Parts: sequence; C-alpha cells; structure tokens
Amino acid sequence: MLDPSHPIIELLKEDDRYAFDAYVFVFEALNYAQNVLQMGSEFPAGNSDHEFDEEPDDEEEQVERHVTGQQLCEAIREYALHQYGYMAKDVLGSWGIKKTEDFGEIVFNLIRIEQMRKTPQDRKEDFQNVYDFETAFRKGFKINAPEEEI
Repeated sequence: MLDPSHPIIELLKEDDRYAFDAYVFVFEALNYAQNVLQMGSEFPAGNSDHEFDEEPDDEEEQVERHVTGQQLCEAIREYALHQYGYMAKDVLGSWGIKKTEDFGEIVFNLIRIEQMRKTPQDRKEDFQNVYDFETAFRKGFKINAPEEEI
C-alpha cells in the first residue's frame, strides 16, 4: 500500500487525468528501457541532471541511463505489447492514456513532484506525435503460435 503522504497521492488529487496504474506503468517502462532494451546514454549515478531518481544499490559507483522522450515512448510501446499484447491500447486507454503526449504529461507530472528528473534538453514536446496508437498497438500485431514439439 502506498503511504498516504507520498507525493504521488497528492498528484492524483490535483490531476486526475491518469490512473495510478499509468504512473506505475511509466516507471516500469523506464526500467525496461534502461535495463532490458539498454536504451539511453550512460552516466554516473547521482548526477543531478538525470531523469530517474534512484538510490545506488551498493557502495560502488552505479551507472544510470538517461532516456529521451522518444526513446521512452518506444520502450513503452514495446513494454505494453509485451505485457498486454493486442489489448495494450485498451489497457492504456483505461488509464487515460490515448496518445504519446499523455506519456509526456505523466513524466512531467512526476518531474514536478520530484519522482523523476530531467536534463535541461528534455521537453514535454519530445513526446508529441511519436506514433499513432492504432498503428503502434493494433496494425501489424501478430500472434505467434508456439512451436510444435517433434
């Protein structure tokens, strides 16, 4: 359960356009982009200009990856398809997400409440019209049948 004093609770009271799950999903997709897809440029952890505020796991210097708005949108697309398949567009829509600009709104809301950070080059406009949801989540979607055992 989320602590009632957590900044995201206040954010949800101030801006109810997106469900709590939308914010969680964006954090998960950012992690997917950085750690699975290896997207973003590397820099030492703790740099004040990075996007995702995370504590290092050990005493050795950690490396983090800064992901651009366009990269995050692509990672979200891949992660959503991986998690929800053909239903990805519908799941995102149920959380209030209808276009890539909504990802930017979520990210910049999280930046505002200091749950994510950005570089001076990052702008909300980086999320504009990155892709069309119908094309990205429905057209070209293929269900791969499992391979038959011999």
